[in-house]
Amino acid sequence: MIYAVIPAGGSGTRLWPLSRAGHPKFLHPLTGTTASLLQATVTRLGPLTTPEHTLVVTGAAHAAAVARQLAGVPEENILVEPSPRDSCAAIALAAAVIARRDPQAVMGSFAADHLIGDPARWVEVVRGAVLGAEEGLLMTVGITPTRAETGYGYLQTGDPVAGGPLRPVAEFKEKPSADVAEAYLRSGRHLWNASMFVWRVDVFLAELARQQPALHAGVLAIAAAWGTDDQDDVLGTVWPTLPKISVDYAVMEGAATAGRVATVPGDFGWNDVGDFHTLGEVLPADGDGNVVLGGDATPGVLLRDSSGLVVVPQSGRLVATVGVRDLIVVDTPDAVLVCPRDRAQDVKKIVDELKERGEEGLV
Repeated sequence: MIYAVIPAGGSGTRLWPLSRAGHPKFLHPLTGTTASLLQATVTRLGPLTTPEHTLVVTGAAHAAAVARQLAGVPEENILVEPSPRDSCAAIALAAAVIARRDPQAVMGSFAADHLIGDPARWVEVVRGAVLGAEEGLLMTVGITPTRAETGYGYLQTGDPVAGGPLRPVAEFKEKPSADVAEAYLRSGRHLWNASMFVWRVDVFLAELARQQPALHAGVLAIAAAWGTDDQDDVLGTVWPTLPKISVDYAVMEGAATAGRVATVPGDFGWNDVGDFHTLGEVLPADGDGNVVLGGDATPGVLLRDSSGLVVVPQSGRLVATVGVRDLIVVDTPDAVLVCPRDRAQDVKKIVDELKERGEEGLV
């Protein structure tokens, strides 16, 4: 039994206009079922933990929706951050809260917005990471790369430990160029970094204190007041002072240099659902390769002589296409997006421009 921590933040800008700051992608049913990505994450954790041992860290704007979707998770396990401070503060706060309950507990941190094609295999890999965590290592779950991907960070690994699945992580690598990604794929020593972490909370907090003493002191102060009458005052005072930094930069890269990080590689159909093109690759398609979010029976979609489309009907209007190929069509009540699938990454630029124009209501 581990404690599971689910950081649930971000706005999924490459999935605009479906995903918005007020209703981000992890709250949407992008799983091919009626379950949201967040709900699917909690279900996937079932063999590893219980709702009582599951904590979600989310923003104030999303806390009510998270609570509605996760009725089985105790209200006190939804940790609400007053403002985004990136992943280290969120994960560290959860670790500090857990440490007050169980000082040597093993916790795993798993994003709210990922898809896993083979949940049973994923559970096996995480259990392997738990064994390493129990020995005092800061563990990651590495993804065996299936292509030379330039959109992901990588883990550079050493030789397996004692012939087992654990590999030391020598270095965290940034998103590479195409040539470097090809070299990583050929090397057999590089894994995708999916930002899944498993560790003992005392080990993580000790490493946090070594590398980020101010952040460590801050989250311990907040955790000490958690659940008391002083919680809101301490949280409101201390939280804005915490460094805004990812856990990879703040802790894991330095810990890897010190020989304290290891990974268990896995191939379980992982996908971070980063854009609509990716969504079209992982969800079921019709005979023409068209993916309609909600399935073929979704009312208001009429596709004729069209193939390779990703269609997201959300407005209640009829969405009809004739003679088009490889497009993304997203129809919401206040915005319509049409773009080629091979330009899916550029959707973020629309969001950036809307922000520059001050049209926050659309983002």
